[in-house]
Amino acid sequence: QDPEILKLLHLGQDLKIKSRNWKKQRYFKLEDDFMTIWYQSKKTGNIRSTFSVNDVEAVREGHQSEVLLSIADEFPPDRCFTLVFRGRRGNLDLVAESAEEAQSWIWGMRKLIENVENMGEREKLDQWIGEWFKKADKNNDGRMNFKEVQDLLKMMNVDMNEHHAHHLFTMADKSQSGTLENDEFVLFYKMLTQREDVLKVFQEYSVDGQKLSQSNLEDFLREEQLEGDDIQLHAKQLIECYEPSDKAKRMNAMTFDGFLMYLGSAEGSIFNPQRRGIFQDMTQPLCHYFISSSHNTYLMEDQLRGQSSVEGYIRALSRGCRCVEVDCWDGANGEPIVYHGHTFTSKILFKDVVSAVGNYAFKVSQYPVILSIENHCSVEQQRVMAHHLNHILGDRLLKTILDGKALIRLPSPEDLKGKILVKAKKDGGLEQSLSGMVEDSLNGEVSDEDEAAEIDEDHPHHEKSKARKHLRDAGAEFVHHNSRQLSRVYPSGFRTDSSNFNPQEMWNAGCQIVALNFQTAGEGMDVNDGLFSQNGCCGYVLKPSFMREADTRFDPEMPQTRDHYHPVVLTIQSHCVFGLSPKCRTKFQCAGLQWFICCISSSERIHTFQLCLKKKITSVVMFKL
Repeated sequence: QDPEILKLLHLGQDLKIKSRNWKKQRYFKLEDDFMTIWYQSKKTGNIRSTFSVNDVEAVREGHQSEVLLSIADEFPPDRCFTLVFRGRRGNLDLVAESAEEAQSWIWGMRKLIENVENMGEREKLDQWIGEWFKKADKNNDGRMNFKEVQDLLKMMNVDMNEHHAHHLFTMADKSQSGTLENDEFVLFYKMLTQREDVLKVFQEYSVDGQKLSQSNLEDFLREEQLEGDDIQLHAKQLIECYEPSDKAKRMNAMTFDGFLMYLGSAEGSIFNPQRRGIFQDMTQPLCHYFISSSHNTYLMEDQLRGQSSVEGYIRALSRGCRCVEVDCWDGANGEPIVYHGHTFTSKILFKDVVSAVGNYAFKVSQYPVILSIENHCSVEQQRVMAHHLNHILGDRLLKTILDGKALIRLPSPEDLKGKILVKAKKDGGLEQSLSGMVEDSLNGEVSDEDEAAEIDEDHPHHEKSKARKHLRDAGAEFVHHNSRQLSRVYPSGFRTDSSNFNPQEMWNAGCQIVALNFQTAGEGMDVNDGLFSQNGCCGYVLKPSFMREADTRFDPEMPQTRDHYHPVVLTIQSHCVFGLSPKCRTKFQCAGLQWFICCISSSERIHTFQLCLKKKITSVVMFKL
């Protein structure tokens, strides 16, 4: 069955591309490499558009986008599907001529994605190089002149001296044709990315400087990687998995190419493998955890004119987010809508948001999802909201106390597995300060407002419950409050471009729900991804004990006053062997934390790995760029 369906994709078929305002017929075809798909107008034969299977993250069946939901009456779900692309590229909503053709594309694309995921390291590298070659080969003649090579280096963020680049180009041009063909480009790439630092480490453990015997590799794993369990078997497995040369495999040895592939793989990552799964106690109260949280989840872009989409909820939940925001307003025909109020952002239906949450809440994590609702609806449309929540979510919606028992503390993530919670402001507003009425509230909200913003004492509803002000004026009390209650911190309304603050400062105060604009890439989201990549990416990370214990005093503004205060500082020296662009960042992960170093070449990565492993570093002092 596999070849027949892929053969069908290779022959090509007509599919309708649907957007909010139009639908167009296009001819889709899988290329001979079984990695590239192109499409064009069959009638006019316009220029082809292409995308790589590598760029496709998932295939969704049926009406799983607001565009396809909007045409549900015109096209049945068994003819509709959506290609979800990685990064910020928009999805492709497609309609097939029949349910059978739709299933062929859905199954075929999933098979192709699976094939990519199952590729060996050598195949992945070859595929990656091949895709760069295609991008750089502007005239599609299968050759690359020096100008195209220069353009390629810019695309790869490699800032290289033109004379040196031309020298490498000439050396790789074995045919002396003035252009590079496929194999010559591979040679050029290898010379371009020559890793002298890694070669030095390799040669230190190699007897002949050409290969690592299994015994040599065992020494490296023991002394540099600090591995101790069944090293002999592990070394044998690494050779079998990463060594591209069959001859070297027969000799039970690893060449330098295999060594590079191993170090660049997931097994060579600094991330502690024991922390990849769920390893933390999940039976403590919700307030004892940092919770992966999204702000303005419905937005795909900025907060003034950006597009609202259920895709925002799907993407956030698929990244392990456990708290999503829903801004609700009265809509036409009695149906509540979701958008950024009093702006030009587009609008989506509340019921579509609830459906998306219901479909994707527990695909990545079984731990509870919190709907943070900002309610601007009339009583009539609030009743409609309640109906949709009940009807769509059913038993997953938490509406009563657990097991009929009165709460003496907040329930735990384990208690709430598979449940969706609704969080909204009670009539009368939140607590006025960190004292007094604070005991009557389960959560409070503050924004990351500008520290210089003036506080208007004449307006009692002006948020005074500001995060940085609490940190500055009553840091220890803020931490103590967060050991018993939930606090949500969100980006200031002045961040109209949907930018983010660094969440680390708020985590230092024990704030659990530090909401970020998931749609905006950058340092804030990188740090967030770093923290929540541990503990099975379940969206919950247990806070340090000194942030959970009621009898412990910790002031985030003066951490040195805490007993047994011993900060760990990580220093990295960069040599910049071939000079990545200053805009390029290299990420380092260890025990769920991430570091971001500007202007550091990838050649320093192995040095950093060795440093962290030798020193057994499990945490660091975060620093600003």
